[in-house]
Amino acid sequence: MNETERLRRWRLVLGKQPATCLNVTLDKDETRMDETLESLYDAEGKKGGLGSSNPNVTRWLGDIRRYFPTEVVQVMQQDAIERLDLKRLLLEPEILADAEPDIHLVSTLISLNRVIPEKTRETARMVVRKLVDQLLKKLEQPTRQAIKGALSRSLRNRRPRLNEIDWHRTIRANLRNYLHEHQTIVPETLIGYGRRRSSLRDVILCIDQSGSMAASVVYSSIFGAVMASMPSISTRFALFDTAVVDLTEDLHDPVDLLFGTQLGGGTDIHKALTYCETQVTRPTDTVMILVSDLYEGGSTPGMLKTAARLKESGVHLIALLALSDEGRPSYDKQNAAHFAALGIPVFACTPDRFPDLMAAALAKKDLSGFS
Repeated sequence: MNETERLRRWRLVLGKQPATCLNVTLDKDETRMDETLESLYDAEGKKGGLGSSNPNVTRWLGDIRRYFPTEVVQVMQQDAIERLDLKRLLLEPEILADAEPDIHLVSTLISLNRVIPEKTRETARMVVRKLVDQLLKKLEQPTRQAIKGALSRSLRNRRPRLNEIDWHRTIRANLRNYLHEHQTIVPETLIGYGRRRSSLRDVILCIDQSGSMAASVVYSSIFGAVMASMPSISTRFALFDTAVVDLTEDLHDPVDLLFGTQLGGGTDIHKALTYCETQVTRPTDTVMILVSDLYEGGSTPGMLKTAARLKESGVHLIALLALSDEGRPSYDKQNAAHFAALGIPVFACTPDRFPDLMAAALAKKDLSGFS
């Protein structure tokens, strides 16, 4: 990078007024980049910023996609929502259609889904669908592979009935027992297809839908949909704030599931765990994932008592403080310590690590490496 290029970059970083001493002239594209940055980051104290004009916002959204990479676009959209109060503007379909779908935008739409006008609802669903499809493309295959690998031992049957014998695998496993004089194999080891069961493991996702957990709700719905499509596990999905709603029937379509949420409100973890406890039919074959920052608005003693009861029954209970791309989340440290003292793993998890987490949980492995 030459000196001129370096000064131009500093000019864009600092803005027009602070960088006057640099005596840098921007070309046409750099000037447009500077204007998009100024509209967002120099708008405080000014009347306007992007203003309330839909064409202005639409043009701005188009400019940031033109001049900046996707990762930067997502950051700028989130900054615009927070700094310029774009929530109202996002209710207009022409603006939504021009937005780059990301986890923050979708979280905002979910938060607003009860007040989105009818003229915008289809566009909002289209934006959410686009992100859901992107996440499924990225996360579905790793999740399937990890879970299938974890359950492979459960699928083997070393004591099969006659109609359950896998003859090809049994013959390969016993080739060393071939008797030349009889021209036959003695099958000391029988390998079967495995006895038919409705599922090998039960998974219950118990998801906090308070406003701070928006990204976790989105990712949880994706993983829930993937697991629900796998016959080897039975998946249930419950969302809660101060009430609990079971959305298991909507797992076939994450978009429907997300529009069934109501982000915000209080939190009653005790009530949520109590409900999920009623859904447990095979405790030792059940993995329950509580996704919550553990800020309890209900009964803390009741929450801990129910968690302890689930743990003692044989349920593999895991508390995820967040399921998101962000760093260390804000959470109730005292309640987290109480959960840990009960022997319940407590940590945050990024989406790319969740498939391995589920595989380890389903295989009943030690999860200390994830904390």
